[in-house]
Amino acid sequence: MPILNKEEAHALLKKVLAYSKAEECEVTLNGSEGGNIRYALNAVSTAGDISTIGLAVTSVFGKKAGTTTIDEFDDAALERVVRRSEELAQLAPANPEYMPMLGPHDFPDSITYNANTAGMTPDSRAELVAKSLSVTKEAKLTAAGFLENSTSFNAMMNSKGLFAYNKGNDVTFSVTTRNEAGTASGYAAKGFTDVKKLDTFTATKVAAGKCQSSSGAKAIEPGKYTVILEPVAATYMLENMFRFDARSAEEGRSFLSKKGGGTRLGEQLLDSKVNIYSDPFNPELPSSTWSGDGLPREKTMWIDKGVVKNLSYSRYWADKKGVKPMPGPGNIIMDGGDASIEDLIKSTERGILVSRLWYIRMVDPQSLLLTGLTRDGTFYIENGKIKFPVKNFRFNESPVIMLNNLEALGKQERSISVESYRSYLIPPMKIRDFTFSSLSDAV
Repeated sequence: MPILNKEEAHALLKKVLAYSKAEECEVTLNGSEGGNIRYALNAVSTAGDISTIGLAVTSVFGKKAGTTTIDEFDDAALERVVRRSEELAQLAPANPEYMPMLGPHDFPDSITYNANTAGMTPDSRAELVAKSLSVTKEAKLTAAGFLENSTSFNAMMNSKGLFAYNKGNDVTFSVTTRNEAGTASGYAAKGFTDVKKLDTFTATKVAAGKCQSSSGAKAIEPGKYTVILEPVAATYMLENMFRFDARSAEEGRSFLSKKGGGTRLGEQLLDSKVNIYSDPFNPELPSSTWSGDGLPREKTMWIDKGVVKNLSYSRYWADKKGVKPMPGPGNIIMDGGDASIEDLIKSTERGILVSRLWYIRMVDPQSLLLTGLTRDGTFYIENGKIKFPVKNFRFNESPVIMLNNLEALGKQERSISVESYRSYLIPPMKIRDFTFSSLSDAV
């Protein structure tokens, strides 16, 4: 039962709404199925299939709302969950920010579903992991990795006539390689909508190469350096700035807040090479065509040639400010250039190649100052060539400052963040005056 088609979801939600006696009622339905393999020490440690489905009912009286959830779908259970949500709504305090539910809207079908990925089996996952392990075993390295695929759907219907449905899937893969002494490490991570694009053998080759090249890392002085951030490293650095929320900006809690009040909407905030947008129909990183509160998603420029073009407005905040509501991004795409990482290295007289960042923490949300560490392959560049591996650094840097010190962009890639479990289309980038504050003994 987990993956219902559009007609099946519509019929179930309509049945649930028929039980409602509230002034307004909204029902959401979510289901997923998929599987995973986890491996360590060059051997599979766990594997399994997961199948879940759940329904939530929100009943509203005035500005008082109550929500209940259930994973049973017989008629008695469905009526019971509606009655319970109505009871909770009557007991709840009024929400001064509650907005009436939206009426009907014709959402276009998304392109988030791929039959190849939906058809993955335990055997096909095992074959992909076997290709990865063949690399590390031949190289006499140790691998730990995770492969997961999922197909999911979500649907919503309310008593005002709104109905929305989406079905999609993803496959993600990450691998860390270590040498026998545990003194060198390499990493690779990939994510796709279509599993046919996933090459675990080549990805593990890259991770193994990083590991082998990292042996014998030298300590160099921290300070300001030109850096080349590979897409995974750039993704970890930038994902903290991708909310573009108008309310937090207007309330002075954001890097998009202007000193003295107001926002930086319309200002040149970043280098003119920076274009960041969302597009539900991007073939490499598609997203749902509607947001969780029932607003349509369209292609939206957030940063255009370094200028802040749009902010997202919740329905409440938009009503308060007298503007049109705009949902936050369903995906994030940053334009790149034509250069490869090798081209960026060749153009660098002195600098540092950063494969990955981790353990990133916010220092100051208003300036977006972050701190974190490099890992899994950090290398010194001199006269356009990688000269030797270097010990890892702690950095203190803001993505806003970083994207004002942008020298060049490479070809964008789909990268995943294992901390947020989100994918982005991000290019490698060459940045001047990136601040490394201290050394780290971590591998």
